[in-house]
Amino acid sequence: MKVLVVSSYKDTWNSVRPEAEMLIGLKAHGIDLEVMTEGDADYVRRFVDAGVRVHPYHPKKKLSWDAIKRIRALLKEGGFEAVYSFNNKAIANVNIAAMGLPVKVLTYRGQTGNISKWDLSCYLTHLSPRVDRILCVAKATEVDLRQHVWGNKAKVCTVYKGHDLAWYQDQPADLGQLGIPSGAFVVGAVANARPRKGLPVLLAATHLLSKDADIHLLLVGGGMDTPEVKKLIEASPMKGRIHLAGFRKDAPAVIAACDVSVLASTKREGLPKTVIEAMVYGVAPIVSDTGGSAELIEDGTSGIKVQPGDAKAIAAGIQKLYEDRELCKAMGQRARARIDQHFNVRQSSAALARVLFETVSGGF
Repeated sequence: MKVLVVSSYKDTWNSVRPEAEMLIGLKAHGIDLEVMTEGDADYVRRFVDAGVRVHPYHPKKKLSWDAIKRIRALLKEGGFEAVYSFNNKAIANVNIAAMGLPVKVLTYRGQTGNISKWDLSCYLTHLSPRVDRILCVAKATEVDLRQHVWGNKAKVCTVYKGHDLAWYQDQPADLGQLGIPSGAFVVGAVANARPRKGLPVLLAATHLLSKDADIHLLLVGGGMDTPEVKKLIEASPMKGRIHLAGFRKDAPAVIAACDVSVLASTKREGLPKTVIEAMVYGVAPIVSDTGGSAELIEDGTSGIKVQPGDAKAIAAGIQKLYEDRELCKAMGQRARARIDQHFNVRQSSAALARVLFETVSGGF
């Protein structure tokens, strides 16, 4: 089978792209893969070294006649049986370029929410009648999207992004450089300060922790230094133990040095890489049950699940792990094992290959 992928692989900061590695793994399943992406994209060398042909182009806007013509010509000349698009610019142009051609069209959906069958703009992308299959990053995304798809709901399915423990070799960062004393119990939160990331909920939880507990909160991500956030920090009884690290390219190394990781999102998550990175480094995760976050863990075994917006439950989870360090360490190790056993790249490549063969044969 011959498959074309259209996606952007720029700005990876030399990190591993799980979906790219999953795609490279398709070769082991008898799939001839080619990729259309920016010629100067960070991952081009990795694709070429793996024997994947790269077409150096990516659409610059959601609807571009130049992009449509380029993609259509490649689909016609290349004899592809399927084309898989990963972002809205790629999806919208591919959907039109594939009109009337004998090629199956697949799209990637990476989060819940922000799509509706009553929004006409969505028919340019995932809800286009030209789309044969929509691959979701998590079951929660699949369930959410099926509500908006007309006709055959089975066209929506889930393929998890797989990881490999060998990709993660960072040494834990020295948190002393961030003002955190040696031996402190550190709760890390990696997220840019968008409303849906639940930072106010996490800071509300600091009011509910034991006042004499040596717990420090480390906030990693952009937008944490706004007047609104500073006001919430100043109001916290833990204000002297809340540390702002800002945006960090070494965020995995920073979270690896923590005892607990919290993602307090209130809505619209996919399969958060920040949670996966914490789990890989053996850091016990506390996640809100939105999007695919809760699918990553087994509640009470390899992590703690809370309801979105529940500051009391977040505080209880942190307090429990603070008071039982052995449980905290064991939960972190089970979290690491869960990624290796249930979310590895080999499984993802095999699952994606099955979906591609099913889609091309019409057997779903």
